[in-house]
Parts: sequence; structure tokens; C-alpha cells
Amino acid sequence: MKKPLNLMLAAAAVFAGLWSGNAAAQELVVGIFGGSFLDDSKTCHISEFEKKTGAKVATKAGSSSQFAAAIRATAGKSDMDVVYIDNSLAVQLKNEKLLETIDRSKIPSAANVSPKMFDKDNQFVVFMTGATVIVYDPTQIKTPPTSWNDLFKPEYAGKMAIGDISGTSGLHLLLALNRINGGDLSNLDPGFKAIKPLAKNSVTLYTQADQIVSLFERKEVAIAAWYPDRAGSVIDKGLPMAVVYPKEGAVGILPALVIPKGAKNPALALRYIEEVLSTAGQSCFAEKKYAGPVNTKVTLSEKARKIVPFGESFDNLWAPDPEAVAKNVGEWTRRWQREVTR
Repeated sequence: MKKPLNLMLAAAAVFAGLWSGNAAAQELVVGIFGGSFLDDSKTCHISEFEKKTGAKVATKAGSSSQFAAAIRATAGKSDMDVVYIDNSLAVQLKNEKLLETIDRSKIPSAANVSPKMFDKDNQFVVFMTGATVIVYDPTQIKTPPTSWNDLFKPEYAGKMAIGDISGTSGLHLLLALNRINGGDLSNLDPGFKAIKPLAKNSVTLYTQADQIVSLFERKEVAIAAWYPDRAGSVIDKGLPMAVVYPKEGAVGILPALVIPKGAKNPALALRYIEEVLSTAGQSCFAEKKYAGPVNTKVTLSEKARKIVPFGESFDNLWAPDPEAVAKNVGEWTRRWQREVTR
């Protein structure tokens, strides 16, 4: 009887090993923006993905530049399966051959997504539209700003926050000021000249999107170059705040999803991307996070339309060429560190 028992125990051990290995494979590691973005992603996408697949999602919160650096550092052996990242940095990673190809045929909702949202080589997909805009506290500012140039008003000195160039809003503000002062993506001299006094007058050059929420709460800032989706989230929580799309045009944000080269669970990653792009996932995220949907089947509520890029505000968005940004952002960052960083 010992031999059969030994065989049974050995078989059980093998089965247990297979089961535990499979369980480990069912953890999806997602690099994602933090704060309210992560909170609403858990509600709209992560929880639904976990219910449908039985997999567990482990999140790593960070910024686009941090994720790009991490993907480069792991050089084809990424410890993340899906990463949220600005499309200009996605272009950089694509050019460096650090991304897996996204198989659209395995994403049913891709048929409902505008083809423009997919990279021509299927290396990334834009999952929402956003913008860098002006956000202000109407209890402190009675006359609403209408222009990027309003940020230079003397009364805002010491009551303003702008982003560091390592974050999307800082780069976008630099590019917006450059554009309205006659520069282009081959010449950022006007932009750097314009942004230096704003940096000096700012309470902080924030590096994470939700860093300035507490500053607004304490009335330490009255105005900021920020994001409408983040503003919408804090408005829902009762913080007095208003969103302005500058008359010269807000700067469009096209954050993307990528699967880094060497991701351990690429098939599961595609299922996660499907959840984010699904009609239900996009509708939920548009209403909770105020993210402009890319799924054409989504219908926005009136409340969401007032905050997300939509209609005239969407038509007036300026989207910098991601290839040009990818090519030059390294030099712009070094120049920022020399001339702007305090």
C-alpha cells in the first residue's frame, strides 16, 4: 500500500505545484497614475476585471516619466504587465523597441474605438482624452480667467501652482506658452522665457497630479495649470473649484496603455485593456473620473460634458506632435533643470 500512497502523494505535490504556479501567473501588475485616478480605476476597471477573470491586480502608482524610466531599466524583462503612460513617451518606448504589439483581434471592444486611438503599429492605444487647463478656486478669484496669459496677473503671484516638466501638465504649459508667444516645437525659446517668471511665482512645481489638492484645501493656492479630470473628482467631494479651457486652446492629453516588452502576462494584459476600452468601463470612467471616452458607444451626462473635453472645448484642443515631443523632450528637460528648476 505504500507505493500507491507515495504515488498519490507525489501526484498531489505536482498538482499543488501546478496550481500555485498558475495562481502566481494570475496576478497582473499594472503601472498606473495615483490618487483619484487610481481610486476610480479600481471602481470602473480593476474590480470588474478581477471579477471576470479571477485574477488579482497589483498596482504600482507613478508618473509617465517614472514608468518610462522603469521600462528602460528592465530592458525587455519588465516587472509590469500593463502601463498607463503619456502617448509621447509611448512613442519613445516604441522607437526603442521596448513594447509588445497589441493584438486588436483579442480586444472585442476595439471595434467601437476610434481607429485614431491605436498606434499605426499597434504598439499602444489611447484610452481617454484629457487636457491641461486652468483650474481655479472661485471663492478666491471672482473674475474667471479666460486665457493662458491670465496666469501672469500680479495678484496670482504666490497663489499659483504649476507642474514640473517631469509631469504632463508642466510640459504642456511650457508648450502652450511657447505657442502663444510665437514659438514652435523646433524653437522653445519663447516658452522658456515666458515660464520662468511663472515658476518663480508658483508655490510649487508639483510632480504628482494630486499634490496640489491639499494646497487648494488650505487656500494656499487659488489657481493652477492642472487637469479637468482631477478637478472634477475634487469638485464631487465638495472642494470649490472651476475649470477653464483657455481661449487659445487647452493642450490635449492622450494617455495610452502599453504592454512592456517581456511582460509576464501579455494575454491577461489584453483582457485588462479590453476592460478599460469596453463601453461599460469607458462610461463609468467618464462619469467618475471625467475622462473623455474613446469608445464611440458612450453617451455623456450633462455634468460630465461641462468638465471633459467635449464639443467646442474638444475641437479647440491643441495636441503637440508626439513624435516631435518624443524626439526633443530630453533636451527640453535638461534645459528646464538648468533654467527653471528652483
